[in-house]
Amino acid sequence: MNISGRWRVLCASHWSLANANVVCRQLGCGVAISTPRGPHLVEGNDQISTARFHCSGAEAFLWSCPVTVLGGPDCSHGNTASVICSGNQTQVLPQCNDSVSEPVGSAASEESAPYCSGEGPTGQKTLFITPSMGRQLRLVDGGGPCAGRVEIMDQDSWGTICDDSWDLDDARVVCRQLGCGEALNATRSAHFGAGSGPIWLDDLNCAGNESHVWNCPSQGWGKHDCRHKQDAGVICSEFLALRMVSEDQQCAGWLEVFYNGTWGSVCRSPMEDITVSMICRQLGCGNSGSLNSSVALREGSRPQWVDGIQCQKTDTSLWQCPSDPWNYTSCSPKEEVYISCAGDLLFLCLSQLCRMSLV
Repeated sequence: MNISGRWRVLCASHWSLANANVVCRQLGCGVAISTPRGPHLVEGNDQISTARFHCSGAEAFLWSCPVTVLGGPDCSHGNTASVICSGNQTQVLPQCNDSVSEPVGSAASEESAPYCSGEGPTGQKTLFITPSMGRQLRLVDGGGPCAGRVEIMDQDSWGTICDDSWDLDDARVVCRQLGCGEALNATRSAHFGAGSGPIWLDDLNCAGNESHVWNCPSQGWGKHDCRHKQDAGVICSEFLALRMVSEDQQCAGWLEVFYNGTWGSVCRSPMEDITVSMICRQLGCGNSGSLNSSVALREGSRPQWVDGIQCQKTDTSLWQCPSDPWNYTSCSPKEEVYISCAGDLLFLCLSQLCRMSLV
């Protein structure tokens, strides 16, 4: 991807088939067949972007997908994203179904899209993309691309999944399909609010290693005995949230980030004014702030999740700011950051975040 006038290789961390499908469609190359894993040839002076994309698959451009940069891994040149597209072989055979079959000679490390093959008009083997390739997946009303009510688009309609038999194995497939890491919680009973439209799946029974959630065993497509008050949801490890912790102030306190299912602190080095201003704006606390180094050492134990945050003027949220990789102990407790913002807190509690915190 060309970023700020320079081509950068994309990291394979959380690289998903949904991301790959957007790339193939954007380049006029059909749909994604697989995302091969492993080392690939990269020029020595090429830079690698640590951005993680969380595409639903419906986006027209890769840069239209939600993106996370904060805490990105230190990608080596052997951990770069790749994709094999179908090219112009996008015919659909009526007898094709949604089952997954591995391509001949594929490595176990490859993630494969659903497809089937058959005899072409000349007797040669031809690849046919299945109707399920038109389906898209997203998470809604969770405060970010990696938490929320599970919704699938099919036949131009977004619908939901019933929570009968809904568990972590099902949630794992959803999180991986969206490039959102591991599943932390499989929520039930419309935890993120009731959806609308069709209920596409019921009694889902995923093994956990399927490439698409609609490939898991179920009652059948569109068959259910549920109402939307039973809509299923997930919280994935890449879901992020931000807050300030203080006993008596609204726009000042210890900065904490929710990552991998746990609230932890943020480290202060080398936090500059532009980063502090970004944090204050994101929390609805005005356009500027300052670091406070005179507060006493905080009691209790918690992760120190991230250090080295360096926001730029082009970043629109803290999640897009480069930093060191996530680490449970990124700094010592005395280096945890305390921020005082200049403005007033606009929202004391986002409803979705409150519900998430109670899980």
